[in-house]
Parts: sequence; C-alpha cells; structure tokens
Amino acid sequence: MTKRPVCLITGASAGIGAACARLGAAEYDFVLGYRTDLEGANAVKAAVEAEGATAITVQGDVADPTDIASIFQAVDDSFGRLDVLINNAGIVDQSATLTQMDHDRLTRMMNVNVIGAMLVAKEAVLRMQAQGDGGAIINVSSAAARLGSANQYIDYAASKAAIDTFTKGLSDEVAPDGIRVMSVRPGLIDTEIHAKGGQPGRAQKLAHMVPMRREGSAEEVAKAILWLASDDASYVTGSALDVTGGR
Repeated sequence: MTKRPVCLITGASAGIGAACARLGAAEYDFVLGYRTDLEGANAVKAAVEAEGATAITVQGDVADPTDIASIFQAVDDSFGRLDVLINNAGIVDQSATLTQMDHDRLTRMMNVNVIGAMLVAKEAVLRMQAQGDGGAIINVSSAAARLGSANQYIDYAASKAAIDTFTKGLSDEVAPDGIRVMSVRPGLIDTEIHAKGGQPGRAQKLAHMVPMRREGSAEEVAKAILWLASDDASYVTGSALDVTGGR
C-alpha cells in the first residue's frame, strides 16, 4: 500500500482534471477516472508516472452507480485509502434555451453533474471516515452557477448551483470528522468542454467580457484546487472559490 496521499480525480483524461494530476504528481498517487477517453487517461497516467507518482486508470460513468462502485473498488484494491477527491467529472450540452431542452437532456445533465457527483462524494466520505484522519473533497462547480447562462446552458448552470449548495451542506456534515469540502467555480477556461458544447472557440470569443480581458487556463484552476486540497488550506471548508478573472 502507498505511503503517499492518494487522490481520486474523476474526469481526469483532459482539461482541469488532467491538469490537477500533472501539477500534483510530486505529491500524490492517483486514481484517474475517465468515461470514454482511454487515450487521454493513459497520457495523463504516463505523465504523472514520469514525475514519480503511482497511478491507475479506471473507466466509469459517474451517472451509473455500478461504475461508481467499480471506481472505488479500484481505489480500495490498489491503494487501500483515499485522502483527496477532486470531483471533476461533468458534462455540458449544445447551446439552447429551456424551450428547446427535453427530459432526456435534463435527466442526463442532473444524473452526471449532480447525482453522480453526490454519490462519488458519498463513497469518498465513507472511506475518509473509516480511516479516521480526515481528507479533502473539492467539487468542481462553475461561475455559471452565479451567472445563470441564459440562452446557452441554463441546465448546466442549475446543476452547478446545486453543487455549490451540496458543498456547503456536506462540509457542515463532515467537518467534525476532519474532512474539508470546498468547491471551485471556474470561469471562461480554455478547455475541451466548449467544443463538446458545440462552441470550440467560446472562451476566446467571450474573453472581452472578463475584467482581466482573457480566458483562463486549466492549470490556473488546477493550482486553486490543489491549494484547497493541501494543508495550506487547513482552515478552509464550505467555501466556493471563484477562478474567473473577476467575472
């Protein structure tokens, strides 16, 4: 079993999840969760192993409770403990108004971004409580939770607002166990998620709306997440940290 702290990252094959792994490789061993991008997950695994970390990749859809169980079975079998969860897996859909959204879209959005994130956090808490020495959970929210994303992704925005509320409630529940729970709200970040929503140049196109007049990077968000996970943030819990360039 490892002597380094163990970090589970969901959605680790690209974007913010991948950046967290690469920047945290000097400190953590990793369970790298992914849904479909095996090539991306393997590339992240190779990158962190080159920096001295031990890492495994685990395929799974967080909308599927059976897959969540498989992810945590891999945590147990490979490392026997869990110290940090970066609850990052999430989806966005095509830009649309509410009148263009159907039940299937809304159900999938909430199953992945809300219910899946809550069930992943549940399994992490159970292990951290059993270990008895605390831990940290960082939920990846979005500035959309504050902004609403009208005429674009109000379903996504609503799902991330739910994550902020969940973060506060869970942090209060588990603070006596030494488990800290925070959320990070990225703003316009240059990652693949915009292309998945049908707008590959969205971050650059909207950068003029940001007070800092630029989009952010996955690495900038990852640094905030890793700080929250670290002992440097030992008196921080229940908070939502904006990484938005002031937006």
